[in-house]
Amino acid sequence: MEEKTEERKIVVAVDESEESMYALSWCLKNLVSDQNPNSTVLFLLYVKPPPPVYSALDFSGYLFGNDVVAAMEEYSRELVDSVMSRADAVCRNSNAKMKVEKKLGSGDAKDVICRTVKRLGADTLVMGCHGYGFLKRAVLGSVSDHCVKHAKCPVVVVKPPK
Repeated sequence: MEEKTEERKIVVAVDESEESMYALSWCLKNLVSDQNPNSTVLFLLYVKPPPPVYSALDFSGYLFGNDVVAAMEEYSRELVDSVMSRADAVCRNSNAKMKVEKKLGSGDAKDVICRTVKRLGADTLVMGCHGYGFLKRAVLGSVSDHCVKHAKCPVVVVKPPK
């Protein structure tokens, strides 16, 4: 009788940064086993910023045209496609064997990532580190710091080589 192995669920937060692609690459080399290709599901999670609230007037008093709003939405779609294509290429170029699913969220990245990890029942969250200094991190906040404290699974924060 063949023993059924439990599926491992790994969420990798990806964005347009080199740090996130490095974290994905690190994950594939270090966390994904090629022993049993069906034992791991890798979720590539991209979080779009929340859509801006458009007022009828921009800062200079001119009306936003529909073409400006449409152009901004098109740019957002192209950015998502670009990030996911890069992440796909990293996965294809690795020797790791796993199922890959793409997830797209919208909102504040730290909250969306933590909610998604919980909803999926993830075993591990992997994220890159932008390497902000103390002051910038204090002012901007750190998505990885928040996720380390609030995610409902172990979090691996991957620092890129110097």
